[in-house]
Amino acid sequence: MLRDEFSEIEEQRLNKLEKMRGQGLEPYPTRSYKTHSNADAIAAYEKEEENGSDKAVEVVLAGRLRAIRNMGKLSFAHIEDKSGKVQLLLRVNELGEEKLDEFVRFYDLGDFIEASGTMFRTRRGEVTLQVADFRMLAKTLLQLPADKDEVVDGEVVRHAQLSDPETRYRQRYVDLAVNSEVREIFKIRANTIKALREFLDERGFLEVETPILQPIYGGAAAKPFTTYHNQLHQQLYLRISFELYLKRLLVGGLDRVYEIGRDFRNEGVSFKHNPEFTQLEFYMAYADYMKIMEMTEQMVSQVAQKVLGTMKINYDGQEIDLTPPWNRLQIRQGLIDQSGIDIQQYPDAESLAAVMKEKKIDFKPGVSRGKLINTLLETYLEPIMIQPTFLYDYPRDISPLAKAKLEDPTTVERFEGYIGGMELCNAFTELNDPLDQEQRFLEMGHTYNEDEEERNPMDEDYLQAMAYGMPPNGGLGLGVDRFVMLLTGQRTLREVILFPHLRDTDQENKKV
Repeated sequence: MLRDEFSEIEEQRLNKLEKMRGQGLEPYPTRSYKTHSNADAIAAYEKEEENGSDKAVEVVLAGRLRAIRNMGKLSFAHIEDKSGKVQLLLRVNELGEEKLDEFVRFYDLGDFIEASGTMFRTRRGEVTLQVADFRMLAKTLLQLPADKDEVVDGEVVRHAQLSDPETRYRQRYVDLAVNSEVREIFKIRANTIKALREFLDERGFLEVETPILQPIYGGAAAKPFTTYHNQLHQQLYLRISFELYLKRLLVGGLDRVYEIGRDFRNEGVSFKHNPEFTQLEFYMAYADYMKIMEMTEQMVSQVAQKVLGTMKINYDGQEIDLTPPWNRLQIRQGLIDQSGIDIQQYPDAESLAAVMKEKKIDFKPGVSRGKLINTLLETYLEPIMIQPTFLYDYPRDISPLAKAKLEDPTTVERFEGYIGGMELCNAFTELNDPLDQEQRFLEMGHTYNEDEEERNPMDEDYLQAMAYGMPPNGGLGLGVDRFVMLLTGQRTLREVILFPHLRDTDQENKKV
């Protein structure tokens, strides 16, 4: 039960609640009569002040108590709503001794209060609400964590703080309640998604929704989560990508489509991986990967400008300039420059593995040539791609949905965008030959074991859709969570996902 966990201080809060009710004061009234946000109330007063008007600005404000300073015959407090903080002045002259005593006795940091009165400016210059009346909107029973005492003008003022990451992620509602900078992160996240939509909508893209529960998963290299539909007697998968459904829409004549939504991958958790994450995918008929490169750098830079007011960001101690054009680095040339290995000289996995062994590069034995090249990328190229860089022309055998280059059938028209040493996006000139696609599916089935992530199961319906004619097209997948990490300077996805997945508390206790 909730009360079984109460501390002595929280028991005191509960006693205050019971005493309020004993005096006929309702700590959880049904309605609020708030008329202005805090920011709007301040702006309304400043407008009258600027016009030289003596007109009283009367308002009803509401918010959470963020600071309290009781000084005998008067009390100062700050309340906060989504627009910011405003100071309250509660004086015995306006309220009377009994009413002011109610505030001193029953109100605590974190409580929600409604206060009515007139706005004015104090001698110290702060626009403040002169309180004529107030009431409780919601009594907070659990104390906001890690209250901090701060001396202001010789008086002790209490503020709530929370810094422990584990508590912040598990109890995000508390984190948001006490840390305004965290609320700002999620405002930036919302504005980022809005700006991504606006960018694509303005260019004639249609936002669509595709199935989350899918009979066949595909479109990415990841293990799916599985579930079971009782009525249909059918095993289903949580989608790992939108790709194959979005490209079906190109067949149907929707030339530019996109989706922003959740994908689910049954994979490890790290600072840049979460089992449930938000992705943007768009597909554009009659475009190739070079056209998609141009759109991507325009989209990312313009969204940053719209959300932050600049194309320059600071990430992990580095100033990064998102202004186009971005660097472009072909994989073969990049590996020659950084590792001394020319992958073109090693046309099979055995020869490439041998030279990697000579250079004492760690790799998983028995994997494909494409996966060996990927290991080289992670070792030599990813760490140096701090400024925005498109790494392009990938191995065919780890890119089953991309078109091969005419001059080199072992390489496909694919790029990944890197910023801050982290992959942000992945794009192809999409394969639209159904016979070639069928062969790729068959090859993937033979090349990989059942438990390997890179398997792409045969999707007969997708092949049938392609056989009706799919226009040439390019597509992009962009990790929204990682994009927000970059824009907000955060080093882990957990800071930009409201409710990240964590080990359950029983497992954590067993580890201890």
